[in-house]
Amino acid sequence: MALTITDECINCDVCEPECPNQAIYLGPEIYEIDPNRCTECVGHFDEPQCVQVCPVACIPVHPHHVETRETLWQKFQRLQDAA
Repeated sequence: MALTITDECINCDVCEPECPNQAIYLGPEIYEIDPNRCTECVGHFDEPQCVQVCPVACIPVHPHHVETRETLWQKFQRLQDAA
């Protein structure tokens, strides 16, 4: 599963530096998450770090990018290989 940031985002800037995959970036109005880079921190942490630090709880699972833990692990490995 990839995460998404909803329009409740207050642009507080705390999520972006927490992402180990650099999947979070400032979009035209609010922060956004690149689903091709988001592993929900699989391979790095037990819990998604952006969700942990978000003060307004606006980072749910993206309904169009549902992935298994195994798929997230494979994505993590691909990102590591590319780095």
